[in-house]
Parts: sequence; structure tokens; C-alpha cells
Amino acid sequence: MNTTQYFEEIIRELESTTQSISEEESEKLVEAIVAANKVFVAGAGRSGFMGKSFVMRMMHMGIDAYAVGETVTANLQEGDLLIVGTGSGETKTLVPIVEKTKSLGGKVAAVTLSPQSTIGRLADLTVVLPGAPKDQEDGQYETIQPMGSLFEQTSLLFYDAVILRFMEKKELNSKQMYGKHANLE
Repeated sequence: MNTTQYFEEIIRELESTTQSISEEESEKLVEAIVAANKVFVAGAGRSGFMGKSFVMRMMHMGIDAYAVGETVTANLQEGDLLIVGTGSGETKTLVPIVEKTKSLGGKVAAVTLSPQSTIGRLADLTVVLPGAPKDQEDGQYETIQPMGSLFEQTSLLFYDAVILRFMEKKELNSKQMYGKHANLE
């Protein structure tokens, strides 16, 4: 296959994932974001990168949102929401963050392949995204892509869909959001 054919196959794989995402779970996440005082997002590796882009868009919408681990991240308090993006739900660095969030009175939303995982069981709500785990064993989907790429790509697109739903609920548009875009670039 050439690069264009690989790209087309990736798009086909992503199209197949959309049918498996629960609208009810998705809406619960949107409602949790609306209800939260502050929103924190955590993830490791590429899942973390996808989460950081989600934080950026939430900031553009005026949500008090932070990426966990950054030097400018606020403190989590009761009434805040932690969204954890994790394919396996077992990432050793994320489990203590989830436990700490719960001990501080925060809510936890897991965006994961694995709702029965440690993080999935600790979470107050889960959104199950389709994809294949990093080790490619027991994956819900056959994929030509390496490791967790399908989950990571699906999570980025899912986060963008959540942004669009939030914009709809709050009657926001891109022009309003652009007012919060960085201007020191």
C-alpha cells in the first residue's frame, strides 16, 4: 500500500468506531463538564496529548480547564471534574491521580477502552471508546495501525464532538471562541 491508501484505511477504521460510542455516556460527560467548577484532564503518552488538545478547546469556550501535571494547573477541589483518557484503564501513573481526585471530593470521568479496569471501576462515569489496546490483544477492532493509535485518534475526534455539543448547549460559535485564542503567537 502507498501512503494515500493507508490514510484511506485509517479513515475507514475511524468511521467504523463512531457507531460504537454511546450517546447516553457522551451526554453524561457533557453534563458533567457543564456542572463542574473546574475541569482537569489527565492521560499518559499520546492519550495525554489528545487530552491536552481537549483542554485547549475547553479554555477557548471559557471553561476553567487544566491539563494535570502542568506547572500552571490549579488545585482540584470538591465540585471539580477529572477526565482521564486511558485505553487500558490501568496506567500506573494515572490510578493515584484518580484516587486523589476521589479523596478530594472531585468527580472522575474515564474515557477508555476498558470500563472494567481499575480506573473504569473508580470512575463516576465512563465513556467507552472503541479501538485496540497497545498490545493489540483482545482488541474490539482489527486495525492496521500500531499500538493504541485507533483509540487515540478516536479520543481526539470524540473530544472535538464533545466540544461541538457543548457549543450547541451554550449557544457558542467559533467567532466567540476565537476571542480566547492565544494572541502572543
